[in-house]
Amino acid sequence: MGVPPHDSAAVSEPELPHSYTLFAPAGASSPKVCRDFVRSALTTLGLGHLAEAAALCTSELVTNVHQHTKGDVHLRAAIAATHVRVAVYDGSDQLPSPRRAPAEDEGGRGLFLVTALSDVCGVTPTGGGKGVWFQLNR
Repeated sequence: MGVPPHDSAAVSEPELPHSYTLFAPAGASSPKVCRDFVRSALTTLGLGHLAEAAALCTSELVTNVHQHTKGDVHLRAAIAATHVRVAVYDGSDQLPSPRRAPAEDEGGRGLFLVTALSDVCGVTPTGGGKGVWFQLNR
């Protein structure tokens, strides 16, 4: 008996959708942990071309949680056939507001970076807080 022909498309294209969840405690290391988590998931699924933009956007959103809410982070990455969406949830109902940072400031540009790097982004209020999310089209 012969071996059936190898279908490389079936091997390289993961069955979608995929969903990943990470809970990270409040702390200075949370942005790196979440960034590495998203980068690893996308790279493993063959979406390395989106990994760096997604990692940077994730890091910015998690940093905002760390700096402005001091609460734990709930991250959800959803990978669909047409896009990748990453949402960062926290327990604060205070909505993020972009600000114009003076040139000498080291911070204050995170939401502008997320807006520039993503195809779409937004905020979804939840029962006890909010989810700030971005989407990258595949």
